[in-house]
Amino acid sequence: MLLDKYNERLDQLIEKVRTTQRDNIITAGHMIAETIEKGGNVYLSKICHEIENDLIYRGGGPIFYKHFSYGMQVEKKARIRDRSDLDTSIWGMASYALKMSDMRPGDLLMVSSVSGRTVSTVDLAYEAKKFGIQVIAFMSMEYAAAVAPVHPSGKKLYEMVDLVMDNCAPAAEAMMEVPGIEAHYAAASGIASDILLWSMTTVAIETLMEHGITPGILKSANFPGGNDYNKTVIEPHYDQYGW
Repeated sequence: MLLDKYNERLDQLIEKVRTTQRDNIITAGHMIAETIEKGGNVYLSKICHEIENDLIYRGGGPIFYKHFSYGMQVEKKARIRDRSDLDTSIWGMASYALKMSDMRPGDLLMVSSVSGRTVSTVDLAYEAKKFGIQVIAFMSMEYAAAVAPVHPSGKKLYEMVDLVMDNCAPAAEAMMEVPGIEAHYAAASGIASDILLWSMTTVAIETLMEHGITPGILKSANFPGGNDYNKTVIEPHYDQYGW
């Protein structure tokens, strides 16, 4: 069955992530813990199609992860015309977003682009580093090796960040060939990124505990008493200490 083939491929992916990324997982966990100990904030920005929502403000997740995203709304009601002669690049827009945010130098930002060349992600990482922010990138090194950079510096994402978490996805993302279907099937990066995030977080939690810091872990809001606990214990403590 295709299901069995998928499970086999999934096991291979998970094993590859565990074995090849163990050192980076530990390094990332220590970076998270050190940032928190120094009074910094930790932000997750659209990790692999927003898989960060598996950790942010949910039962069993740490309070110290916060979203970072930005956007711009532009009214466009006029007739459509050719604008190919104009410079419409967005490079530098992330700089404005960072200045309008509550980030400070020394904070930690995690970003994601499976290919390592997504325009908005590369722009954000580049500007964040200029701002003095630590950056961890989730991406596929195999995918990045198969594509050209788009940033004016000529660099890809992995060349401008502090640490790369390789989600081990194949080039073009999908893991399997299915007879009769032209495109490959089954995206790899989301599953791998979720495993990486929880693994890094586990190292961070352990490190903080070893250093005498007990980070706030949220209870499920739908379990009796969970929402009250989060609102009266976890959130006020985070507002005061950042963990």
